[in-house]
Amino acid sequence: MGKVLIIGAGGVGTVVAYKMAALPEVFSEIMLASRTKSKCDEIANKIGGNRIQTAQVDAENVPQLVELIRTFKPDLVVNVALPYQDLPIMDACLETETSYLDTANYEPKDEAKYEYKWQWAYQNRFKEAGITAILGCGFDPGVTSVYTAYAAKHHFDEINYLDIVDCNAGDHGKAFATNFNPEINIREVTQKGKYWKDGKWIETEPHEIHKPVNYPEIGPKESYLIYHEELESLVKNFPTIKQARFWMTFGQEYLTHLRVIQNIGMAGIEPIMYEGKEIVPIQFLKAVLPNPGDLGENYTGWTSIGCRIKGLKDGKEKTYYVYNNCSHEVAYKETGTQGVSYTTGVPAMIGAMMYLKGLWKKPGVFNVEEFNPDPFMAELNVHGLPWNEVENTDLEMDY
Repeated sequence: MGKVLIIGAGGVGTVVAYKMAALPEVFSEIMLASRTKSKCDEIANKIGGNRIQTAQVDAENVPQLVELIRTFKPDLVVNVALPYQDLPIMDACLETETSYLDTANYEPKDEAKYEYKWQWAYQNRFKEAGITAILGCGFDPGVTSVYTAYAAKHHFDEINYLDIVDCNAGDHGKAFATNFNPEINIREVTQKGKYWKDGKWIETEPHEIHKPVNYPEIGPKESYLIYHEELESLVKNFPTIKQARFWMTFGQEYLTHLRVIQNIGMAGIEPIMYEGKEIVPIQFLKAVLPNPGDLGENYTGWTSIGCRIKGLKDGKEKTYYVYNNCSHEVAYKETGTQGVSYTTGVPAMIGAMMYLKGLWKKPGVFNVEEFNPDPFMAELNVHGLPWNEVENTDLEMDY
C-alpha cells in the first residue's frame, strides 16, 4: 500500500519496524535510518525476511535528509528520533513534499522547554505543499489524545475536567535508569509542573503536587503532577475543558537519584569545559546510564495509562475512564523491547497506517485528536494495546 521511512533506531524505532514489517499489505516497503547504520542493520536482521532496508542519516542535517528522502521516495516519514530533531525533519519533508508523523513535540536543544508553537507554525507551508503532518502519535501524547477525542465523540456533549494518569509499575532491577532517552527523560521530569485551570496555565514547583492514585490491576501508586505536551493541544481543541492535568508515577528511589543528579549539576544542558573539551553534563550522564533499549529482558510488571474525564451528557454530569495496561514481559517477548517503547511504537505504526489508508490524510499540521478517533481505537485492540472503559466511576480526583 505504501512506502515508509522510519528515522530513529532506539527502542521505539525497533517496535515501529517490527510492527510495520508484520503488515506487508499496508507497509509494502520500509526503510529504517539513523545516525548509526549498524543499529538499523541489527534490527533489520532480527526481523528478517528482507523486510527492512537500512540507511545512515544525521537527523539534524537537512541536506542529508532530503537526499535520503529523494532516493527512497517514501509516502510518509515517521520520526522517532529525538524531539530537538523534529524541525530539521519537517524541513526536509517540506522540501521533498513528503508527509510527516512524529511521537513527541519539538524541544530546543539548548532549552528544556517544549511547546507546539514551533511545529504549528508550519501549518500554512504544509497546507500549501499539499502534505500532512501528524503530531504526537505515541501513547502520551498520542493515544491519550485519541482517547479524549473518542470520549468527546461518543460519551460527552461537553468535557469539563481531564486527568491523564500514567503509571509505570514495572521493575527493571537497576538502581537508576530511564525508560526512554535519558537526556530527554530527565529534562522532561525535572521541569516545573503546569496545569490548565479556568482558561490559564498554573505553574508549580517540580513534583510539588502529588497524591496516591489507584491503577487497575496494580493498586495505589504515588502520582506527581507534571506538565506534559498533549495538555497544550487538548485544551486548544476542546475549549470546554475547565481543568486539565497530567499525573505520572515515580518511585522514591528514582526521585532521590534525580535530586542528586540535579544537585551535583549532572542534569545541566549548558556546555562546560572538561580537560580542554566542551561537554554537556546531561549528555555525558546519558553515556554512563543504562541504555533504555537494553532494559526489556529483565523488566517485569505493567504500565497503566489512561484518561479520567468528567463532563456533561444530555444535561447530566458523567464520569468516564479509558485506559490500557501493558505488560513489559509480553512486549519484550514480541519485539525485544520494554513496555514504554512498545506503548509508544505501536501507536506510531497505527498512525502511519491511518495515513496510508487515507483515513488521517489532509493538507496541514494536525495533532492526533483532530482526526476521527474510531479507526485508530479499533486498531489499538488488534495490535497489542487493548483498551478498557469504565463509566460513572469514582475518578479519585478533586475538582
